[in-house]
Formats: sequence, C-alpha cells, structure tokens
Amino acid sequence: MAANNALAWAVDAACSGNPGPMEYRGIDLSTGQQVFHFGPIKGTNNIGEFLAIVHALALMEQRGIKGYTIYSDSVNAQIWVKKMQCKTKLERTPETEKAYELVTRAENWLRTHSFRAPIVKWDTKEWGEIPADFGRK
Repeated sequence: MAANNALAWAVDAACSGNPGPMEYRGIDLSTGQQVFHFGPIKGTNNIGEFLAIVHALALMEQRGIKGYTIYSDSVNAQIWVKKMQCKTKLERTPETEKAYELVTRAENWLRTHSFRAPIVKWDTKEWGEIPADFGRK
C-alpha cells in the first residue's frame, strides 16, 4: 500500500474537456507539498499524464533524487513512457502546438537520458484518489 510518508511523488493531470485546458502536477508524498505544476495549455488528459511522469523523472535526475518511486493513476501514460512515445490522437493545430512541442521534448528526454525511477500504478480503489488529483471530477 502507498504510504503518505513514502519516498515517492504522485503525479496527475487535469483537463477541462478533452481536448481542452490541461495542466499537471507532482506532489511529494512524504511532505504533501507540490513539487511542480505546469499549465494550463490546450491538450488532453493523457498527454498531461505522460508529461507529468517525464517531468518527475527529469526533475529527480536534475536534483539528484534517487530511491524514489513515481505513482501515476494512468496506465496509458505509463505505457507511453516505457515505449518512449506518446501515442496521442490529438489533432495538431496552432492551438495544440505547445502540447506537441512538450511531447517531442519529453520523448527526446526519455531517449537521451538513462535516469529512471520505478513508475507504479496508483491503486485508486484501495488508496483513494491520488494525492496529485486536482479534485474536479
């Protein structure tokens, strides 16, 4: 079971409409503090979930944080990170270009950095909403 004092970050995204204004963030489970937040930009929830995981990995590498786990409630995002490719079907338009730029940057980061942390599926049924949830359901 995920513990609130775990050496872990929980990540989540929120999107108003799909596509729509999307944002994501990471929460340190040991402190409850927000570690990072990005957005909103036009995108999808799945893109936000993917970017949140990669953002967490990059920030952990940058800060020299080792031995931490990343929790995400998105199976799609976890698969995309593992495959190093965001398989979004979002239409590419001037409005969504920023999301595409960030996806390309994240994919490139995954391909050019060996840093990895365990990425574990958050068990919402057992543990409740992921702590990074935006609470807008």
